[in-house]
Amino acid sequence: MGVCTSKPQKPNPYAPTNPNDNIAPISPPTHHHHTDAIAAAAADDSQPHSSPFFRFFTPSPAYLWKKYKSPASSKTGKSANSTPLRIFRRPFPPPSPAKHIRAMLRRRRQQTKKSSAATAAIPDEEDEAAVELDKRFGFSKELTNKLEMGEEVGRGHFGYTCCGKYKKGEFKGQQVAVKIIPKTKMTTAIAVEDVRREVKILRALTGHNNLVKFYDAFEDHDNVYIVMELCEGGELLDRILSRGGKYTEDDAKAVLVQILNVVAFCHIQGVVHRDLKPENFLYTSKDENSQLKAIDFGLSDFVRPDERLNDIVGSAYYVAPEVLHRSYGIEADVWSIGVIAYILFCGSRPFWARTESGIFRAVLKADPSFDEGPWPSLSIEAKDFVKRLLNKDSRKRMTAAQALSHPWIRNYNGVKVPLDILIFKLMKAYMRSSSLRKVALKALSKTLTVDELFYLKEQFALLEPDKNGSISWESIKKMQ
Repeated sequence: MGVCTSKPQKPNPYAPTNPNDNIAPISPPTHHHHTDAIAAAAADDSQPHSSPFFRFFTPSPAYLWKKYKSPASSKTGKSANSTPLRIFRRPFPPPSPAKHIRAMLRRRRQQTKKSSAATAAIPDEEDEAAVELDKRFGFSKELTNKLEMGEEVGRGHFGYTCCGKYKKGEFKGQQVAVKIIPKTKMTTAIAVEDVRREVKILRALTGHNNLVKFYDAFEDHDNVYIVMELCEGGELLDRILSRGGKYTEDDAKAVLVQILNVVAFCHIQGVVHRDLKPENFLYTSKDENSQLKAIDFGLSDFVRPDERLNDIVGSAYYVAPEVLHRSYGIEADVWSIGVIAYILFCGSRPFWARTESGIFRAVLKADPSFDEGPWPSLSIEAKDFVKRLLNKDSRKRMTAAQALSHPWIRNYNGVKVPLDILIFKLMKAYMRSSSLRKVALKALSKTLTVDELFYLKEQFALLEPDKNGSISWESIKKMQ
């Protein structure tokens, strides 16, 4: 569940009006369930540096580790001129991306009510809380009869998770995770709808190896209970931190193939996750090669290929530029994967600032740095892969399926390119094209690169053409 505003598209309030505006160095908020805070490190006054993106220097992880290990730094401790850096380590806060946006919208609604008495008043969130909400979901009330609840294993902003075990039925003896959401936390109609939609999405998304398995949903007078697969291997975030934040190219491929596969599966089912981050991927076991599972669809939503969403939701460090512009689709998930990929390689975040608004400004205006270590030592294909995921123009950004056909990753461990939702959109546009446009497209097809042809051939084969090389309408309907 998160901030969900259904207002029409508005200009982005965080784009700087003056390129010379300074970023205010104030403390970041800390209200996420991880007890995190931005790590601080001492700045080296003897060698002044400058950054093309910010008015403060953010050195590479190697620089910091070297500085920490030096005898001088170990004796003196923190410098008086220490500055918070963007190093990816615990404590690490993923703050709410739009708390101040909610306040701004609330003020605007109040001004609208005062300026026009004839217009029906738009209730703000405090008014909505006062309205009696219908918190009946229609879920089974047989929780205590079917499940034996265990100890708490995790806690989030809107609820907590306990382990459990089925006492009878088809899954008797099965260990599960039970996400418990108190109904007292559902203070608005939007919050109630978020829970209802999360269960609906979990029921719709079944059958993928990298997706947490959904068992059932229960409710009682006080709580909603979502029963899912128990993953005991910990978060991807924990593995990143245990490695010091740096993965080899092969190890990064092993993680990214699984993430891209499950995200491509969600997209072909018409679901956009909207909160992809290392905390929302769990390993099934402690084994080094265990499967990775996507979890937490509380902010997810259904979306059609041509539909644009306008809710500002997600986590600040992973939010896509078009989300801040309040007009986005499934491409926003691919941006978040790009941020995860960047972190896997170098252990630092591509966009960082001391405040949420500063982070948003960096996402909108700054470009990630590929000059510091270890980027110069990585392959050209790996850097190109990350850059294509972090393209600020969502129209030019790779889809999840296109990313799996990228030269850097497509030959890894027999990876298979899944069906891309983009193909249906392109086919629909082609069929509606004029004769002249079809001739022009045929001529342009001769200029396609080898990589583009590889992707299109893979997609064509997945649509199961007949012996004459034609795709039937039945094949298309079967794939959807």
